Amino acid sequence: MNELGLGPNGAMLYCIEYLEENFDWLEKRLNDLGDEAYVAFDLPGQVELSTNHASLRRILERLQKRDWRLAAVHLLDASHITDASRYVSLLLLSLRAMLTLELPHINVLSKVDLLGDAAAQIGGLPFKLDFYTEVQDLDYLVDHLNSSMGPRRTARFAELNEKICGIIEEFGLVQFETLAVEDKRSMIRLQRILDKATGYVYIEHPDNKSTNESNGKITSQTGAEGDRSLAAYELNSGSRRGTAASAAALFSVADRGAPIGWGSGLDVHERWLDHREEWDEIQEKERFELQQRWQERQAQEAKESEAFEKELLNLKPIKERS
Repeated sequence: MNELGLGPNGAMLYCIEYLEENFDWLEKRLNDLGDEAYVAFDLPGQVELSTNHASLRRILERLQKRDWRLAAVHLLDASHITDASRYVSLLLLSLRAMLTLELPHINVLSKVDLLGDAAAQIGGLPFKLDFYTEVQDLDYLVDHLNSSMGPRRTARFAELNEKICGIIEEFGLVQFETLAVEDKRSMIRLQRILDKATGYVYIEHPDNKSTNESNGKITSQTGAEGDRSLAAYELNSGSRRGTAASAAALFSVADRGAPIGWGSGLDVHERWLDHREEWDEIQEKERFELQQRWQERQAQEAKESEAFEKELLNLKPIKERS
């Protein structure tokens, strides 16, 4: 910044252009990670990089041509939905980024665990959280925007609100997931959605294949046996290596819009806005019980290990027994 006389935003744009010019360096560093690398590119918060500037898009296109499976995760502060006009800005920003990057795109309302405090300052959210995450029926949002406008606002502002919301609904691309980074269920749900977006769930791990020696063909394990081998692989694997799924897993998720289970907008609304204290108590009790069971298991394993060692010490040598 001092050398080139650039401000913060200009410096970021210069850096991304510099990275594009030196793409060979980036490619070499990525190749050094190996074929099974799972890489996260953490971009700065300047929206120009993903909405107005072409360098990032060209870098991503070159990576895709080299068979990198990419997905964009767009993190947005959930507190912005407490203001209708700021929420519309989030919708426009997300739509613009999706159209610019042209990647599998996951928009995420982060810090949702703090949303209750922000909503309390305005007397609660005007709509349930699923209204904001599913981005449907924005006519209700237009009415809310118009009713919240000051007396100096004219009918032209109401028409502008209607046109903007109409554009967003016409594209029908923007939806939001939620994230509370300290909540394990929330993180696992987002991870599964990201895995699906990158194709991680669709590609079979080598351990799930069997070779027919008579004809040399490789066939996929399917059915319960394949599911068990996949479960064992996922359970025993400490890293996100290779891929995850068998053919059975492919067809079990191919027609599914989102992971089954906890995590919908209504679930999150109940957890963090309507009944946060009750849920905190329940999860604290679950953590305590889990820790207690783990300690009991450790103690039991220690006793069994001690008994086994004593048994070994009491064994006579083979010659003495004969």
